[in-house]
Parts: sequence; structure tokens; C-alpha cells
Amino acid sequence: MESKDMFGKVGSLVGSALFMWAIFQHYFPQCLADFIGRYYRKLVNFYNPNIEITFNEFTGQRGTRSAAYKDIQTYLGYNSTRQASRLKGSLVKNSRSLVLGIDDYEEVVDVFEGVQVWWISGKQNSNRNSISIYPVRGQSDDKRYYTLIFHKRHWDLISGPYLNYVLKEGKALKDRNRQKKLYTNQEGEWHWVGFDHPATFQTLALEPEKKKEIMEDLIAFSENEEYYRRIGRAWKRGYLLYGPPGTGKSTMIAAIANLLNYDVYDLELTGVENNTELKMLLMEISSKAVIVIEDIDCSLDLTGQRKKAETDEDSDEEEDETEGKQKGSKTSKVTLSGLLNFIDGLWSACGGEIVIVFTTNHVEKLDRALIRKGRMDKHIELSYCSYEAFKVLARNYLNVDSHPRFSKISELLGEVNMTPADVAEHLTTKTIIKDAGICLEGLISALERKKEARLAAIEDKREKKLAAKGPKSSRKKNDRLRKHLNDQWLDL
Repeated sequence: MESKDMFGKVGSLVGSALFMWAIFQHYFPQCLADFIGRYYRKLVNFYNPNIEITFNEFTGQRGTRSAAYKDIQTYLGYNSTRQASRLKGSLVKNSRSLVLGIDDYEEVVDVFEGVQVWWISGKQNSNRNSISIYPVRGQSDDKRYYTLIFHKRHWDLISGPYLNYVLKEGKALKDRNRQKKLYTNQEGEWHWVGFDHPATFQTLALEPEKKKEIMEDLIAFSENEEYYRRIGRAWKRGYLLYGPPGTGKSTMIAAIANLLNYDVYDLELTGVENNTELKMLLMEISSKAVIVIEDIDCSLDLTGQRKKAETDEDSDEEEDETEGKQKGSKTSKVTLSGLLNFIDGLWSACGGEIVIVFTTNHVEKLDRALIRKGRMDKHIELSYCSYEAFKVLARNYLNVDSHPRFSKISELLGEVNMTPADVAEHLTTKTIIKDAGICLEGLISALERKKEARLAAIEDKREKKLAAKGPKSSRKKNDRLRKHLNDQWLDL
């Protein structure tokens, strides 16, 4: 009976408190409520020995996801899942195991150098009835956050060494376990899919010396953050890949991303409305990224803009060529100066550890300012297939390192031009039975046909040249004969 009376009294008190709170909210002005609330919080904080630090998931004007939040999420998901009673699971592509993390409103304990701290995962529900004229696409109404709680006397230890340790460990775990992503831009936003390209420098059809030079340059870049900071440069590097189609430019980009374990951002300039949108896209690129602009000579009219005023005589041809380049990109207003600022202007320092790659089939058409040293630090020519590159392809496709027909192929590759893509096509076995000899003979036949076609073209050109000279030489001979007869007539 006593327990029933006690519960009745508690219920009555709770009901009364809720009633009084409703009356307070209804009749008291908001300024007075804020005033009372402010001093109430001061009173609570005076007797509270703990400090709370909140890390929000989204920060900034455009609601970009906080790097600190992601690192903390990774750290807690790896170290504290056994303590939590409620977990969230997600399946990573190409992985049979689930990735676990603590659920909302869970509390876990961590210990650093003998000091105990508490992490709480929270979620703030935004007002769903409100309407914003600037909605952030791809972002839910729920604002998640992590709150770190610790005693005031441990401020120096927790705010410095501990948080640095958490962020460093979280970043290392994320880099070690993360899936590489391939991004593309659409309507001012990045959209991604999983990136699982098999290309490596070991399978790249390239001369060993050039391959080694590029790999050493990339690794030196990725390991020298302090060097770039010391010399006062943004931690980025530019590569210009040029050469005819089919020489492996896109494959090298995939090999670079796999070597460095970077994400790939495939920037389509024709899909960027203006220079401001280009800057916003740059701000959303994470570190450890390869930014790619393929076929930059065809992306926009960025090919020698500064010389147009001096070449009015060719304006009609250039207008037709520009119209073809900008087909489907009539609304894009990205300028050369905007792209230059994107590469090495003030905004380029927003991210770190970034590789920028341009590809082109016609390097001579590009504005010199676009590809000068300091913007495109390394110019790499990817030309026709050499004998060394062929041996790499033979090892990849046929699993052979030597063959009696290699000498003939070496001779033919020195006489005719064939791209690595065409060579690889002839080395691809069309049947279940993988016969290296048949594939090599097919390649030799293709090279010989190419050689015959080249010789026939040279002979045809020579004959046309002689035919063009023929009538002229006959006229000269007739003129000399006529002059000789006139001289004889005068002598008579």
C-alpha cells in the first residue's frame, strides 16, 4: 500500500511539474526564459567538475562533413564496439564482414595514460517543418555528433595529446581499411562509386626506367609533407600525360591511384557552370586525392586563348573547332584564369596531398601558362609501343618472358608505330586454348601489314610528287628550246 502511495505522489509531482513548465513557457516572455536558462546553466556548470567537447558531423556553410568527426567515428568503431550495447552495421563492397559502429545515444569509456574519458554519440533532430531556400542536398535532417566528457583537471592532457592521438589513429585506420572511390561532378556536387581498377605499375606497358622514375617521384611526394610545408608550397603535384590515343594515359591514372591508395576525382569541366562552382567543388575534395581532367584540349576552349587576337586570319577555322569542342557545354563559363586558380591559386591550398593530372592527345594546342612547371610539375610522354613495353604486355597477357619470335617483333616495332592498346588486342587470346605462338604470329602479321601500308603510302606520295613536277619540267624544257631557236634566228 505504501508503494502505491509513493508512486501516486511521484506521478502527481511529475504531472504538476509538467503543468508548471507549460504555464511558464506560455506566459513568460522568451527573453526572461533565456535569462533564467542562462543563469541556471551557470549554476549547474559551477558544481559540474566535467568538461564537454562536442564534434558535429557537418560543419561549414555548405554542410561539408567534418574530417574530425569521421576520424573519431572510425576510432570509436574500432576500439569501443565491445562496450556498447547497441551497434550499427554496414557492409563494405567486396568484403564479407560487417563494419560495426556505436549506435546513436550510446556511451562508451576510453582510457588514455590512466585517465578515464567518456564518449557519447548523439543526434539532434532538426525542425522538419521549416523550409530552407538553400537546402543542402545529400544531407539528412538529423545532425549527429560525438560528445567527449572528462574532468577539468585533465584539460591539458585530453585537449592536446589525447585528441591528437584519437584523430591520428582514426585517420590511420580509415586509410588502411577504406575503399577507394571514383568521383564525378554533376550539378555542382560530387557523386561516387567504388573504385576497384586492377591497373598497377607492374602491369603498365612502359619502359622500366621511366616507370621507376615516375613511381619514385610519386612516393617521394606522398612522404614529404614536412618538406612542402618548409618551402612554403601547397602539398600537391601536377602531372601532364600526353601522347596519341591508346597509349595508356587512363591506365596510368588508375595505377597512380592504386600506388598511393588515393581516391580519384574525375572532373568534367563542361559540367561546371562557372568559376565559383569550380571553387566549391575544390573545397569538397578530400586529401589523398587524384584530380583528373582528361582530354583537356577538348574539355573547354582553353587552348591558347591569349593568342586568339593575333590569329584573326584563322578565326573561321578556330570558330568551327571551338564549336565542336564545346558541344553539349554551352552553359559552362569556366575560364582559363579560373582553371589556373583552381590548380595553384589560393584556393588550391584548401586540401592537402593532392595529385592533379591532365591528359591530352595534342599537347601543342594547350596554352603554355596551363602546363608550365609549378602547375604541371612533370610532363610524361606516353608514345607508341616499344619493345620493352611489348615484353610487359607479353608477360601480362601470355605469361611468357621470352620466345623465338620476340626478335622479329622487336625489329618490326622499330620500323612501324603501334599503340600498346593495339598490341594488347592482338595478344588477347580468342580461344580457350592459350597458345602464345598463335598470338605472336598474329601480332607479327599485323605489324607487317602496317609496314607494307606505310611503304605503300610513301611510294604513293613520291609518285604524286613526281607527277606534280612532270608538267613543270616539260614546260621548262620547251622554254629552253624556244629560247635556243630564237637565238639562232637572230644570229642569221
